[in-house]
Amino acid sequence: MPANNNQFKNQEADAKGEGYLPGLAIDAVIFGFHDKQLKVLLLAYKNTGLYALPGGFIHNYEDVNEAARRVLFDRTGLKNIYLDQFYVFGDRSRHDPEPLKKIMSVRGTTPPADHWLLKRFVSIGYYALVDFTKAIPTPDSISDSCCWYGLDDLPVLMQDHQLIIKKALETLRVNLDQKLIGFNLLTEDFTMGDLQSLYETVLNKKLIRAAFQRKMLSLGILERIAKKFTGGAHKAPYVYRFISDK
Repeated sequence: MPANNNQFKNQEADAKGEGYLPGLAIDAVIFGFHDKQLKVLLLAYKNTGLYALPGGFIHNYEDVNEAARRVLFDRTGLKNIYLDQFYVFGDRSRHDPEPLKKIMSVRGTTPPADHWLLKRFVSIGYYALVDFTKAIPTPDSISDSCCWYGLDDLPVLMQDHQLIIKKALETLRVNLDQKLIGFNLLTEDFTMGDLQSLYETVLNKKLIRAAFQRKMLSLGILERIAKKFTGGAHKAPYVYRFISDK
């Protein structure tokens, strides 16, 4: 959906969708990690009972990635975060105009049958990885809330957004090492235990501590900072951070 209320009003009023790329949308799966849980950001639309991923449409003057970064900034207040295209969702079966009709109806708009927002859209899927402590979830004016939800506690989502989350999680698991995804899901400084907890949460399985530590240290991407004070220096874990130029 669009990033702000005025933008949505313009889109409702213009049945042809002037100024936007026709038939193309963006859906973003924004992951955050907190309390040993992987969470995803969702919008709840006012007076509809509908939940959806943050998303939007692409202005004619925008690059596609630029539009995705705009959507992410509007919903989290963050810039320079990890953002990646992961899949294009274009099955005919995903076309369902009823949720959009409902969202427009509660705003007092009765769209014509050929309104551009009710037509079939192909959606470019992005996943983003953010530091949960730095994100500021921000709903737009047509939403009641923009909140974090645990992957095991998701509400029923409109259209094929449940499938989009599933596909994003599969991609996240495949790329966990190669793209240093932990960099955006952890705070700047962390312990090896924090990093292992992240991996175990994403992969949904337990890992052997010694083997995991050897693997991570062998990658040459961690810088050891100091010991974390816990009251017993001999038992205090080391604190690490990712080497920025790696």
